[in-house]
Amino acid sequence: MDATPNTPGAPSESWAVTVALGDATLNGDLVIPSGARGVVLFAHGSGSSRHSPRNQFVARELQTGGLATLLIDLLTPDEEAIDLQTRRLRFDIRLLSRRLIGAVDWLMAQPTTRDLSIGLFGASTGAAAALVAAAERQRAVSAVVSRGGRPDLAGTAVLGAVRASTLLIVGGNDPIVIDLNRAAYDEIDTTKKLEIVPGATHLFEERGTLEQVAASARDWFLRTLPSKRADADKTSITRYGPAQVDVAVGAGPVDDIYGHDQANSVPDDLGAARSRTPLASGLVTDPGLDHEVASE
Repeated sequence: MDATPNTPGAPSESWAVTVALGDATLNGDLVIPSGARGVVLFAHGSGSSRHSPRNQFVARELQTGGLATLLIDLLTPDEEAIDLQTRRLRFDIRLLSRRLIGAVDWLMAQPTTRDLSIGLFGASTGAAAALVAAAERQRAVSAVVSRGGRPDLAGTAVLGAVRASTLLIVGGNDPIVIDLNRAAYDEIDTTKKLEIVPGATHLFEERGTLEQVAASARDWFLRTLPSKRADADKTSITRYGPAQVDVAVGAGPVDDIYGHDQANSVPDDLGAARSRTPLASGLVTDPGLDHEVASE
């Protein structure tokens, strides 16, 4: 493991890590509490990074529950700079999924994490990437939690291939995303739960709402993650091949159909725009659904 220990000898040890993949080297922060029973890999939302204060808050709650966490940047610094200008890469679900799958494989190869069961926590577009990774690595990923996620971007074929126990958490005052999560929930064929947090908007900025997300995620992972991954599951076995995932995620790049200049506005005909896009396509025409911001 290419890692620099930050707190040797502490109840929780933390490392700044680099994950070398075929097309990129990604930076991450790995924390492993003493006696950890599993590790949760975070997939950040659109326009964000491993420094997301919300994901860091959730990660700390998971750590207190005895779970290891890996927060990782899914884009390189150069790609982040491009995305700040174009807002395109944050919607490239194929790219984000490929990076996340690489991070799952990396966890399975490291001596410090290879015996730990793996869960995924995804926010916004990161939730779609997490579900694709769960479908692609069925024998490795045991649980998924989505916070204000866009599971619709994964496409129905991917959703139907997920075998990991899946919790979808949505804010009660985020009606469009509630509808998208309800539709995705119907397509998921495994242990699942849809949890709506009363009074919460998309970013869970209201008092006590993010705490509820963190507690629900902790409890879900502790209940559904095996205490140890069996030897037979240590091989990265793929039932759902990359070419199939490409088709399931959509016929063309997701980012190409967004109106980036309107990404922070919700048009009056948002419902009509949503209804024009079938969930099965994995493509979304609503620029107003790009809620995540760099300060996520």
